[in-house]
Amino acid sequence: MFELITKCNETNARVGLLTTEHGKIETPIFMPVGTQGTVKTMTPDELLENKAQIILGNTYHLYLRPTQEILLKAGGLHKFMNWQKPILTDSGGYQVFSLNANVKLEDDGVTFKSHIDGSSHKFTPAKSIQIQKDIGSDIIMVFDECIPYPAEFDYIKHSTERSLEWAKQCKIAFENEPERYGFKQFLFGISQGGTIPELRKFSSKKLVEVGFDGYAIGGLAVGEPKDKMHEMLEISNEILPQNKPRYLMGVGTPTDLLEGISLGVDMFDCVMPTRNARNASIFTGIGKLNIRNAKFKDDFTPLDEDCECYTCKNFTRAYIRHLFIAKEILGLRLTTLHNIHFYLKLMRTAREKIIEGNFPLWKKEMLNKFRKIET
Repeated sequence: MFELITKCNETNARVGLLTTEHGKIETPIFMPVGTQGTVKTMTPDELLENKAQIILGNTYHLYLRPTQEILLKAGGLHKFMNWQKPILTDSGGYQVFSLNANVKLEDDGVTFKSHIDGSSHKFTPAKSIQIQKDIGSDIIMVFDECIPYPAEFDYIKHSTERSLEWAKQCKIAFENEPERYGFKQFLFGISQGGTIPELRKFSSKKLVEVGFDGYAIGGLAVGEPKDKMHEMLEISNEILPQNKPRYLMGVGTPTDLLEGISLGVDMFDCVMPTRNARNASIFTGIGKLNIRNAKFKDDFTPLDEDCECYTCKNFTRAYIRHLFIAKEILGLRLTTLHNIHFYLKLMRTAREKIIEGNFPLWKKEMLNKFRKIET
């Protein structure tokens, strides 16, 4: 499934190739988030034009709407949304906790109320795997609890142990549930442990003993200081196998991505490029800008002069600002397309720089640019 091609001599940055039956994925990679079977405002063709190699869907949301029954009838999410490249689905665990005030957490699973109609549902490890098999994900994530920050040591310890037990149950269910659509699916474990070094080590070691196709580092970017996140990444990646892909869940800013790559992470996802775009926040090679700012009303330059995306080749800052002020939907589409293009190109360039042996210097230059924030 995963081939490690080369490593950076001065950092832990890696270049790899992840192979699925829906296509090959060149790492390091950013996965645009398509929570409900769509990357918001973008068509599958636009994603392909911007060289997206894999997208992420959400088990919780797809289970509630359109429902797993509809996805089964449709022949899986690939056919339903007309996306023929790989799909990764998270297990739904994070949304169970983040979207529901009334959650009953037990050692065998989680009972929650739908945020749509208030109906009651229960996710167990086996149920999460069953749903993801029905979705037809190329990469399935184990069901776990995302530990909040801050939290008491005893809570973190018990939650970490419970997530490990759930991971074991997920592997059993994964092996017992046949593929629905005739292609091979893969299962990733998720390490937890909060920001407690010994618990991170414990979780990573036990997951490796169980054995998975790849490993995610979960429970980060939930409010902890950046240096703590980096410490937990370093601890986890010292233990996780070199010959398996590593996925940092829910991260993050361009700076976070470059730091994560430097620490040995292969895969990332985050709603930031799409969510920020819908709020007129644009990522560029010199930092971030708010296109609603009045200073752009007569600025007839592209969003990012060094960008070759459709938006930057055809429209100006003044026009896109006008679209947002006028509340025209096209503004959301054009900024989303640009931000996704920016993130995907950043990953491709990082890969090139690792192969060339110039990653550390390039990373330093990029971080200096990204820290210049325009408002």
